[in-house]
Amino acid sequence: MSKVISFEGIDCANCAAKLENKLNKIKGVNAEISFVSGKMFLELDDASLLNEVESVCHKVEPEMVLHL
Repeated sequence: MSKVISFEGIDCANCAAKLENKLNKIKGVNAEISFVSGKMFLELDDASLLNEVESVCHKVEPEMVLHL
């Protein structure tokens, strides 16, 4: 399943890269984050993984707002 999610609240490209690395450690998730465009491109093995992605995002970047 492919998903594109817009986001706000990440302050720098390094923070986006750190989050991308954490998301890619989730089994069944392939994530690419574009800090410049404010978009997250996801390939998920299962739609239920979206909840885990959201949880990791808020754990790593508490101020992040996802526009699902």
